[in-house]
Order: sequence, then C-alpha cells, then structure tokens
Amino acid sequence: MREITLSQAVNEAIAEEMRRDDTVFLLGEDVAEAGTPFKVLSGLVEEFGTDRVIDTPISEPGFVGMAVGAAMTGARPIVDLMFGDFIYLVMDQLCNQAAKQHYMSGGKLTVPMVLRTNMGATRRSAAQHSQSLQALVAHIPGLKVAMPSSAYEAKGLMKTAIRDNNPVVIFEDKLMYQDKAPVPEEEYLIPFGVANVLREGTDITLIATSSMVQVCEKAAAMLAQEGISAEVIDPRTIVPLDEDTLLASARKTSRVIVVDEGHQSYGITGEIASRINEKAFYHLDAPVLRMGAMDVPVPFSPALEDITVPTPEGVVEYARKLMSGEMIHAA
Repeated sequence: MREITLSQAVNEAIAEEMRRDDTVFLLGEDVAEAGTPFKVLSGLVEEFGTDRVIDTPISEPGFVGMAVGAAMTGARPIVDLMFGDFIYLVMDQLCNQAAKQHYMSGGKLTVPMVLRTNMGATRRSAAQHSQSLQALVAHIPGLKVAMPSSAYEAKGLMKTAIRDNNPVVIFEDKLMYQDKAPVPEEEYLIPFGVANVLREGTDITLIATSSMVQVCEKAAAMLAQEGISAEVIDPRTIVPLDEDTLLASARKTSRVIVVDEGHQSYGITGEIASRINEKAFYHLDAPVLRMGAMDVPVPFSPALEDITVPTPEGVVEYARKLMSGEMIHAA
C-alpha cells in the first residue's frame, strides 16, 4: 500500500468529496490564491476555481457565520480555521448557531458544516498559536469532534465528516502534517464513534488522542521490554465516544491511563476517566490516571515548552507506578 503524508490525506479527502458533491465548498483565510496554510490545501483552487475555494477576509466570525448560513440552505461548507486558537473568535457562530439550529427548529434545519483546524504544542508558536482546545467544543451538545492520529485516520474521518448532516469539528495536530502512513487508493470512510485498538495488551490500557497515540505506542513498546503488556486505543472521535470499546479494555486490563494534549484540568482526560470509573469501577485494580498538558499557557521557550505536554517516558513512569501499586497508596 502507498504511504502519503497526513497533509496529502486531508487534501485528497477534500478533493474527492468536492468532485463527488458540487455542494461542497471550502472557505477560509489563505486557502486559495493567497497561498495555503501548512500547504495542506495546495492545488485545490487550481482544480475547483475561486467559486468553490474561497479566500476570506481576516474575520473568523464573519466567514464562519457565512458557512453556517450556507449549510442551513443546502450547501456543505468546509471552513478552514488557520489555528485552533482562533476558535475563541467563533464560539457564538459555532456553539450558539451551528450546534443548536437542528434543536431550535424542531429538526427542520440541519447544519452540515465541517470546521477543520489544528492543535498541538512543541512547534515554538507560543501561547496564542499552540493550544489544544478540543474540550471546549466537545462540551457543546450538537457538535461532533474528531481527532485523527495518522494520515489514514485523517482521510477517512474527513470524508465521513463532510457527509455528516451535523456540524463537525476536526482537530489535526500541526506537527503531524508531514508524517506518513499507509492510505488505500480506493475510497474508504471511518465511522464516527468507533475506536481503534492499535495494540492488544493485558496489563494496562493506554487511551490516547491525536499525536498522543504515537506517544502511547512508543510507551507501550518501552513497557513491553519490561514485561508489561499495554493495550493502546485511539477513540478517533471524542464526540461521539466509543464507550463500549474503552470499557471492555478497562475491564480486561484493570488499569487505565488516559492521555490527551489539552490542559489536564476540566478536559478530555477527566471525562473519559470519569466514565470508566463510573461504569467499570469494580473491574479496576487502581485509579484511572490522567495525563494532559500542564495548566499553564504554552511557553515560547523550547526548553519549557517541551516539558508541558505528555511524553513516552512520562507515560511509562505512570504505568510503572500503576503496576506496582504506588499510585493506589498515593491516592
């Protein structure tokens, strides 16, 4: 099977869906003639023209509002939000308008809109361009949230998102755009709400999102050398969340660590850990542990930035403590 980058996979998904459905269009800052952010969208304007690949003014509330209106009247817009940090600017359009129209109209209106953006620290982009804000939108009923962990996942989830009749937010990790993975040439979609068990294990479960999947895969390989069998699971979508797969793994291994690059307090890790504690409590031999980013603005200093997010070594250290019973006594 061929290998392509995550960037190419996203580009392919969008191009294929635009060829398949002429109601799909793309808009955002610098997506067309002005150049393309992170080079993800290269070539799309040449194929589809400026009527369907539209450069917008630097007004995130304005063009997201346009997309919501277009979606309500029959189009399927893909909004490119250059940095995930800019979600703060569009919370009204996304969370008050897009997320609620179906409910407020008694099911008569839908908003089949995709908002694709990015996340992730350790790119030296400082506090206003390095945040991982998936927990903010996951908190809002009416929005679906996907977090691809590879090129394969990125293409399949994007195609599913474009065809979904609900508003979907997709977070892509900035540092993964050039990472390659096997991606079929034939069409495929990845259903929402179906987790992927990347590595089978018997001693401990590592649940991870986005680039933290690679962190946990490296940790699992390190733990295997110590005789600890770790299961690694990628939920793929945090809304909807595949509880069944996560709970089945927790009941099997009896120890769980949840890893996400968002800030640890009030975040994705806390939500997943809570559900496991509530629904698999009597199968657990230790508390479910959370690993997220430090609760500080992302530093610009490389030395400081690198220690704010989970690492394979940190996951291994936590896993050792869970296996030894140290974390039980600490709790």
